[in-house]
Amino acid sequence: MKVLVLHGSLENRPESAEMRVISHLVQAVQQKGLTAVRLELSEAQIPLFNPTSPAVPEAVISMCQTLKAADVHIWFTPLYHGSMTGALKNALDWVELTSADPSPYLTGKIVALTCLSDGLHALQGINAMDAVAKSLRAWVLPFSVPVIKPSLFETDGTTITDYYKSKFDQLISMLAASGKLLQA
Repeated sequence: MKVLVLHGSLENRPESAEMRVISHLVQAVQQKGLTAVRLELSEAQIPLFNPTSPAVPEAVISMCQTLKAADVHIWFTPLYHGSMTGALKNALDWVELTSADPSPYLTGKIVALTCLSDGLHALQGINAMDAVAKSLRAWVLPFSVPVIKPSLFETDGTTITDYYKSKFDQLISMLAASGKLLQA
């Protein structure tokens, strides 16, 4: 099973909390014997969505193919001003280009959601992603992981706590089981 791990931010410093979470998610997916496909918006070079553009940028075509080729998705974003990042929303807006496909948008994909915030409002980012995922005809896993950044790491500041490791593991296990049911 191919699991897309979508990093919905332009943050790409290896020592950042976001990159540590993404790396952990990818490793956790692989430890379950699944194939992890990592999509970093910081590297994807997705331009601003322009539905009237005469030519579709190659980066957008590649991203849409990656989104559709994965069996299941994990979307991760930091909370920006009460929502998902603009970069993530912009990238997902480009999925509109698949509207004429035999299976448009993200029809039938199962999406797991997680969001990182400095305080207690990560669920707002998850709710925003949930609305977009459902608009794109995806099935949203009924379990999400809102991450409170000050509680994410052990006292060393780099190791993810057992609490969040178990939450991410549960998310991935449920996603994998749901994906297998969908494939059957």
